[in-house]
Amino acid sequence: MYLTGRQAEILELAKAEGRVLVDELATRFSVTPQTIRKDLNDLCDGKALTRIHGGAIFPSGRDNVKYDQRREIAAPEKLAIGRACAGLIPDSASLFINIGTTTEAVGEALTGHSSLMVITNNINVANSLRVFPSIEVVIAGGVVRGSDGGIVGEAAVDFIRQFKVDFAVIGASAIDHDGALLDFDFREVKVAQAIIANARHVILVADSTKFDRTAPVRIGHISQVHTFVTDRCKIASVRDICSAAEVRLVETRS
Repeated sequence: MYLTGRQAEILELAKAEGRVLVDELATRFSVTPQTIRKDLNDLCDGKALTRIHGGAIFPSGRDNVKYDQRREIAAPEKLAIGRACAGLIPDSASLFINIGTTTEAVGEALTGHSSLMVITNNINVANSLRVFPSIEVVIAGGVVRGSDGGIVGEAAVDFIRQFKVDFAVIGASAIDHDGALLDFDFREVKVAQAIIANARHVILVADSTKFDRTAPVRIGHISQVHTFVTDRCKIASVRDICSAAEVRLVETRS
């Protein structure tokens, strides 16, 4: 794609800092926010950047975006996905909740449920649910990842294998157009695979920006889940896979 001088500089800033924000760029280049939004839209259309609320991030196929930045990506969509997923889980159910900012949104939406047993390898989920007496929280042992509070490693895998639950809520860092579910940390992927194998009903939660990203480690395939909750499934091939594999597709936004 052809880049203007300003767009090239925006791209270099995004590479160096991980993300760029509209208001900061407008001040830096002495242009209007509308001009910067057009630059970002052009860069995102060319797959050079990925849009987030108020700006854009540099998508890496090898390294994940920092946790605080991931929380900001599609934040309203994640809240809606969290509520929709929570609506699929009845009271008195047992469930796994995996690592991820979207799965954390599901945890927050479950606080009105009663008699739940939640098994998680996500410290943030455990911390948010532990104060509710109607929810029993069981946390996996293993290596705590300092970047986001995820618990990974063989000890976590062995712990997960002790259970057989009603539901599993999993996320993914990227969804390939062939239906592959992808992530960055092979240790996290091992835990996710154990979660999928030990749940009666697997719910994938992922916003539509995940279709624009890539990651190097394969979790599995979308045909392995039972329900896919997203804001919008914009990839025809993924919709076809869901239909063929009888995966229930729940979209929070038409």
